[in-house]
Amino acid sequence: MPKIQYYQNLEDNLIETKNQNYELKNNYQWLPNAFSKILSYLIYIPVLIFALIYSKLILRVKIKNKHLLKKQKGYYIYSNHTQILGDVLNPFIINFPKKPYILCSPANLGIPILGKILPLAGALPIPSKIHDLPKLKTAINYYIKKGNPIVIYPEAHLWPWYTKIRKFPKSSFHFPILDNALVFVATTTYSKSKIFKKPNITIYIDGPFKKNPNLTKKENINLMHDLVYNTMLKRSKLSNCEYITYKKKD
Repeated sequence: MPKIQYYQNLEDNLIETKNQNYELKNNYQWLPNAFSKILSYLIYIPVLIFALIYSKLILRVKIKNKHLLKKQKGYYIYSNHTQILGDVLNPFIINFPKKPYILCSPANLGIPILGKILPLAGALPIPSKIHDLPKLKTAINYYIKKGNPIVIYPEAHLWPWYTKIRKFPKSSFHFPILDNALVFVATTTYSKSKIFKKPNITIYIDGPFKKNPNLTKKENINLMHDLVYNTMLKRSKLSNCEYITYKKKD
C-alpha cells in the first residue's frame, strides 16, 4: 500500500527544513572569489563520487537520452522536483563532466553544516530581496558563458515521489531567453520494481529547445514555458506506480 500525503493546493511546501525562514546575509556573494573557486574545485570530485554512489546504487537511477547534452555547453535544464537528496545529486550525473549550478531556496543554506557546503558544490540561492536579483542574474550569466549548465526546478516546492507534473509559473523562463541559451528538460519518472519496495527511477532528457527570433521576449518566455511543461507532462505519463499517493484535503 502506498503512503498517503495530504495537501491543500499544488503550491504547498510539504518539506520544511529546521531553518525554513533562513535569509541570506546582506553581503551574500553569488559570484566566487579566488578562495571559494579553489574550495569549489576540491569539493566537486567528492560530491561527484557520492552522487554516483547514491544515484546509481541507492536510488537506482537510469538516464535516457543523456547523449543530447554531450556536446552542449552553457544551457538550462528544467526538471520536476520529486527527490529530497536526488534532486541535489542527480544533476551531477546527468551533466557530467560539466559541473551544474542549481537554483534553490535560501532555506537550504540554513541546514546545519551542509548548508555552508552547498554554495561551493553549486547551489545558487534565489534572493528574497528583489534588489539582489541582478546579482543572481549576473552569476547565472557568468556560469552560462563558462559553459556550465544551470538547473532549475520550476515547481519550486519538493513533493517526494510525486508522479504528476504541477503547474508552475513562467518567472524562471526569462533566464534562457535573456541569455539566448538552449533549454533541455529532465523529467523524473517512476516504475514498479520487481525486487525493491521503492520504484525504479528513470530520468528522460528532451531538447534542445531555443527561442524563436521572430517572437518578442514575452512571447518567447510563454513559448519556452509551454514547451517545458508539455514535455514534462508527456514524459510523466510513463510512470506506472506510486510510492506516495497524494490526496487533496476535503
